[in-house]
Amino acid sequence: MFDVLIVGGGASGMSCALILGSAKNKAFVFDKKIGIFTHQKTSSLQEAVFNNAYGIPPETLGANLLKESNTHLSETYPHIIQIPSEKVLKIEGSFPEFTVITNKTSYKARIIVVGIGSANTFAIEGLLQYVEPHQKSLPEKQRIQLKNIDHKVAEGIYVIGTLAGWRSQLAIAAGSGAAVATDILTLWNNGIQTHAHDSIR
Repeated sequence: MFDVLIVGGGASGMSCALILGSAKNKAFVFDKKIGIFTHQKTSSLQEAVFNNAYGIPPETLGANLLKESNTHLSETYPHIIQIPSEKVLKIEGSFPEFTVITNKTSYKARIIVVGIGSANTFAIEGLLQYVEPHQKSLPEKQRIQLKNIDHKVAEGIYVIGTLAGWRSQLAIAAGSGAAVATDILTLWNNGIQTHAHDSIR
């Protein structure tokens, strides 16, 4: 049983995983099992080049950033389980016990975070009832989002990045993933507001 399963290894998903990973020494996090599906073949980062993203050197290729973020996560927070070559097809159940079915197997999870982009090819069964037109994209692009209030789709289900209705900017997507990570940390901390910071002190 995973305490959190993140679907999507792009900017929002990896950002969520990194924040959760960095909180491992907090008393309410150390025993949590966290996983992320890093299936990235359709990520919009594959064709991107970045010159305007905070903290990222100019001319950084999105494809390289995807690879580097996987390495960053595995080397810095190896307790986060990466599931690299499985595609999520269906989600069944309800909070606090979901079943996530992939093209290879299935997993149990208490909380699910979905961040796989806003393409209208979205096809995860069990979430299709939440699909609506993207509110911050040009209509001709036919983008979609999942209905949500402050990233929350339903009890135990969160959506992040462009699929949450945010504009397609790396910094926005990453911030969305980080925001949901801190929401989950707050939930684990019995509702007491929290975050995860590192310090040189």
